[in-house]
Amino acid sequence: MLQTAVGTAYGDQVSFSTIAFAVGQAYGGGIIFYLDGTGQHGLISATSDQSAGIIWAVLAFQSASVPGGTSTAIGSGSTNTDKIIAQNGAGITYAAGLARSYTGGSYSDWFLPSKDELNLMYAQETAIGGLAGKTYWSSSEYDSNEAWYEIFGNSGQYYSLKDLTIYVRAVRAF
Repeated sequence: MLQTAVGTAYGDQVSFSTIAFAVGQAYGGGIIFYLDGTGQHGLISATSDQSAGIIWAVLAFQSASVPGGTSTAIGSGSTNTDKIIAQNGAGITYAAGLARSYTGGSYSDWFLPSKDELNLMYAQETAIGGLAGKTYWSSSEYDSNEAWYEIFGNSGQYYSLKDLTIYVRAVRAF
């Protein structure tokens, strides 16, 4: 839990208070778009797109399932990204590799959001800014040939062949 010391230390006592976070707040290199039940952890969107159009997987793996599969759940985007990179190799020529290489705010733990994390972004697109009318990749596969994406502006989640070129917006957890 993030805490900040307040007041003065008296003997063995130190006073702490938690930091109040809010959706739409600039923090951790981006904009907070989701807070968990504690209000002390959540997800942050990069402030700009990392690509206006990039493929989901490199040619050799566009018709192959990610070993171990991917998840659509909130909290799975970073693990999904790691699995996609393990399959596709290092590089920034595909969505997950590009998202992981992002270093906004001097942080290096950015990832491609899962399908459900991407839908949370849609719910807060006004707070994040710059998303309206664009289509973004998620890190969630539909099957061996296709992956999930979301069209911002109509809340539609669909799947497409992995060679489609779609926007990327990296996120990170805190």
